[in-house]
Amino acid sequence: MLRSWLNPSLLKKQQYWSLTILLNKKCSEITGRLNLATRSLLLPLIVLLLLACNSANSNKPNAPTASTPCRTVEHGMGQTCVPLNPKRVVVLNKLDNVLALGVKPVGASTLGNGKFIDYLADQTQGIESVGTYSQPNLEKILLLKPDLILGTTWDSKETYDKLSRIAPTVFVQTDDNRLWKTWLKKEAEALGKTLEAEKLLQNYEQRVQTLKRSMGDRSSNPQISVVNFWQNNVRIYMKKSFSGLILQEVGLPRPPDQNKDKLWERVSLELIPQMNGDVIFLLLGDHNESNLTQFKQHPLWSRLKPVKQNKVYEVDGYIWIAGWGMIAANQVLDDLFQHLVEQKNAIVLESK
Repeated sequence: MLRSWLNPSLLKKQQYWSLTILLNKKCSEITGRLNLATRSLLLPLIVLLLLACNSANSNKPNAPTASTPCRTVEHGMGQTCVPLNPKRVVVLNKLDNVLALGVKPVGASTLGNGKFIDYLADQTQGIESVGTYSQPNLEKILLLKPDLILGTTWDSKETYDKLSRIAPTVFVQTDDNRLWKTWLKKEAEALGKTLEAEKLLQNYEQRVQTLKRSMGDRSSNPQISVVNFWQNNVRIYMKKSFSGLILQEVGLPRPPDQNKDKLWERVSLELIPQMNGDVIFLLLGDHNESNLTQFKQHPLWSRLKPVKQNKVYEVDGYIWIAGWGMIAANQVLDDLFQHLVEQKNAIVLESK
């Protein structure tokens, strides 16, 4: 009976959204007065009730309320009418870009350990965790009362349908081409921050050009290897990886075995020689720090040219392979400036 009473097909759009928002507010008031045990039992039922109310309307462009001005954004799941200036944003992926645009969301997905990625930690104070990237917590999202939810098409359509019943939801189209600048532009469009995105991209391009000039003659640029140790194997990152795309922009060449249009390849320890080149960027993270000493003691590792010449540079693995955003991109450039340009200048000074 309740579902039919709230069925959008039987209500005008304005009535439907008003009732949904009213239910949301009342449920929050009620659960706030209950003890923790009772609240934990009721919250899933409340979430299911509110999500079911909009099942008949899930294929239509969702809107904040009929009385709130909005603009239509086309995205990976269709069209969504979003608030002109969203104030309570929840981010399920690509938090990097949202923070770069000057928006602090009320909630965001975290790693499996419940923490935000380390390189963003100093900017995430006050942001609520709303589950992991693969399993967003609908109860937490609902109670945050978002006016916009941002995700990507890496998330499932089922997840999108559920989220779009809570608030206007935009899923940025993500595919094998990994066009992170395009993702930034679409997120900026949803947030009403297109001018800010243009400025960020202009600044980034200026830094790329400065780095290219600082590197000097392109024919003398070092071949770059990007390597990540895992248990009993190694991943070598190729041209389509996040850092691989940036290396291409800067004009830094790759060794022949890494000059491939793919994200990465897993190789056995016997193929360590494929990591050769002039410089190795060694990716560090929680997954490999305990095994790093073991791999560095492998006899094939010690034979590599960059190892012999002390040109192995340790960098943050999350930034170099999982950043996919403007903050991470600039930090990759920082690493390149530090290890290639500053080192090069230091060598020149020593030779004088």
